[in-house]
Amino acid sequence: MFNILLYEPEIPPNTGNSIRLCANTGAHLHLVGKLGFDLSAPQLRRAGLDYHDLARVSLHADLAGCLAAIGPTRLFLIETDGLKGYHEVSYQPGDSLLFGRETTGLPATLAAALPAGHERVRIPMQPSNRSLNLSNAVAVVVYEAWRQNGFAQSA
Repeated sequence: MFNILLYEPEIPPNTGNSIRLCANTGAHLHLVGKLGFDLSAPQLRRAGLDYHDLARVSLHADLAGCLAAIGPTRLFLIETDGLKGYHEVSYQPGDSLLFGRETTGLPATLAAALPAGHERVRIPMQPSNRSLNLSNAVAVVVYEAWRQNGFAQSA
């Protein structure tokens, strides 16, 4: 239904939680670039529980390869400086939601090199705070996108 792209995730439990989320929502998880952990990390397995075999997870060396593998898609960058709130977007099946690293977000050079037409959106929060936990941010946006589409089941 939706593509969740985690760019160079650093914390195993966040990725494990995202695996579990994708298994339960029908989203396809794409892990992009250098991971900050080994995929066999116990924290990753623990956070994902027994959902690893139920989720679609793909590994990609870089973002260009990931986008090529996905094919035509609308791309939304979930960033703290997005001009539009995540809830103001009309999501469609096949949309791709890109999240950056836990500690630094998406590199400015990566975002600047993306194809035209992508949109930067944000999750509202208190102005003095930096960011949400990655797996929480993924859950917030995925459930809004899924809700807008009537919680349609994936094939």
